Amino acid sequence: MNKARVMLMAGSILAMATVASAGNKGGTFSVSPVIGGITFEGVLELETTPLFGGRLGYNFTDSLGIEALFDYTKTKSDVDGSTADFYRYGGDILYHFMPENKFVPYFAIGYAGMNFNETAPNISSDDTQGVFDYGLGAKYFVTEDVAWRADVRHLVNDDYQAVEYTIGLYIPFGGTPAVARLADPPPAPAPVAKPLPSLPPPAPLVKLTAAPNSVTKGQTSTLSWTSQNATSCDIQPDVGSVMPNGSKIVTLDKDTLYMAVCTGEGGTAKSIATVTVSEPPPAPVVPVVKPRDTPAAIRFCNKPAILMINFDTDKYNIKPQYHNELKSVGDFLKEFPESKGVIEGHTDSTHTRAYNQKLSERRANSVKEYIIKNFGIDPGRIASKGYGEDKPIATNKTKEGKAKNRRIVANFTCD
Repeated sequence: MNKARVMLMAGSILAMATVASAGNKGGTFSVSPVIGGITFEGVLELETTPLFGGRLGYNFTDSLGIEALFDYTKTKSDVDGSTADFYRYGGDILYHFMPENKFVPYFAIGYAGMNFNETAPNISSDDTQGVFDYGLGAKYFVTEDVAWRADVRHLVNDDYQAVEYTIGLYIPFGGTPAVARLADPPPAPAPVAKPLPSLPPPAPLVKLTAAPNSVTKGQTSTLSWTSQNATSCDIQPDVGSVMPNGSKIVTLDKDTLYMAVCTGEGGTAKSIATVTVSEPPPAPVVPVVKPRDTPAAIRFCNKPAILMINFDTDKYNIKPQYHNELKSVGDFLKEFPESKGVIEGHTDSTHTRAYNQKLSERRANSVKEYIIKNFGIDPGRIASKGYGEDKPIATNKTKEGKAKNRRIVANFTCD
């Protein structure tokens, strides 16, 4: 059978579609005896002959099912007239479209074994071969328990092809029986309207605020209040009876908690507001400016001062003979407690720049720590900084110049 014949049969099946009550149902088994014909194509050169078979199926859902199949035909060779028995046995997967209709088309695809038990030209006797099949079909339900069915399948394997077309009965059984629909319950009687109970009079509401709520002793604050459902209000202490809404300025000399009480037909409502009172700030203290003509001020205030301190080579510990020089710095810092500044360390260029930088930092920090520890100076008033060989005040090409560059400088401000 050629492709045009297959398409004609498929179109005829689809043209029979009619909407009706539910047809194909999930959870049912089925048996289908079928008859039809088979046309072999290609190199087989066999006659088209009648075919007989059966199907045993199960529907997982209304749309999806499977079928086991068995087909038989006795065909004849077009070459020499010899006969061959043809068998096919396997299974298909079926997908049903519109399963709730009376007419239910479906698509099928599957796999089976086939063999010929006689020898004819171009076929091998008794060799079972696998064959794929696909095609269309339809069921037309005469009742819920029986339907006509028609199928077309294209059979394909590596050596053979054939078209199989059958009609038969589809007989479902098993499954869950349909449950009769219960009649709708009668409508509930309309509720009988009951008269609404009389409502009690609304309760009064009141809100009391104070602005500002924090004042200095002797200053004023404004009390403001609003109320609803009230006929009279009273504010204590020291205010007394007031209108349901209003404001009043009060002068306070201590912390005070005010309470507003408003009364109406629905009862009484209360609200409170607190005003805190602080003492006025003390009079500002005028700082005493110390004279800047003392020896310590002349030496250290607002200008750099070189300290008479020498260190051993590569050392940063302070020798006892320099303690009096550092005491002069400590005394100055005590005399002028607002002063603060930096202890600076400097070196000559004898070593590498990196070495001199570290050495100057250690010496400056050593002087700072000595002053803090021995004279009780706040550490926040003194910083230390090393400049290494970066700020010479004399040449580094002579012994005398190098001696001047190895120095500790105190740089304080007295503002």
